[in-house]
Amino acid sequence: MSNNPVKDIEQNAEAALEAAVKDGAKAERGLLRNKWVQSAGIIVAALIIAGGFIYWQMASSRVQIDTSLISAPAIDLAPTAPGTLNAIYVNIGDQVPANTAVAKVGDELIKTKVAGLIVSENNDIGKLFNPGQAVVTMIDPTQLRVVGTIDENKGLDRIRVGQQASFTVDAFGSKTYSGIVDEVSPTSHQTDVVFNISDQRPTQQFDVKVRFNPEIYTELKNGMSAKLTIYTK
Repeated sequence: MSNNPVKDIEQNAEAALEAAVKDGAKAERGLLRNKWVQSAGIIVAALIIAGGFIYWQMASSRVQIDTSLISAPAIDLAPTAPGTLNAIYVNIGDQVPANTAVAKVGDELIKTKVAGLIVSENNDIGKLFNPGQAVVTMIDPTQLRVVGTIDENKGLDRIRVGQQASFTVDAFGSKTYSGIVDEVSPTSHQTDVVFNISDQRPTQQFDVKVRFNPEIYTELKNGMSAKLTIYTK
């Protein structure tokens, strides 16, 4: 304390005012910091919600089928009458035109009806073959499809013929191919499931076939593994 009371009062007032100003500035900085934190939190929450919505939209507009195979229907070439296999004229991997002799059983020449690719042959010369027993099996490459197997509860109800599709093939990494849903199997795969007392029922599986242009995608071969995506919207 000085000998001048008035001066002491003035000094105390100035000190109190200076402290109040400092406290106010500190409080303002804290408020601004809190507002920034709140704004950042709102932005992060909005991004999370938007990301979740986008993921939901994508998931609801497509169906993934991981178990898929590129294949074409097998065409069995067999004799119409019993006889001994006398000759085989083709090898696996041969491309053959229509009306080409592929084998001789007894006196019968077995010929192709369409052009195609030989995928198997029974070169057991001298063996007796019965009517309908395949000597040579071929495929028509123009009938190649991506055939996916899907559980009935994994989006089968959303798949329709004509929907756009894309697929990748294990042999070619991440390269993406395009196609169109060509067929949805009307019946499930036959299984040897044995029912018991439990009320749980087995999940049935169905085939989905996707058509593509084999003249464009010439690298795709019968038997390759693939993964399918069907765009349902």
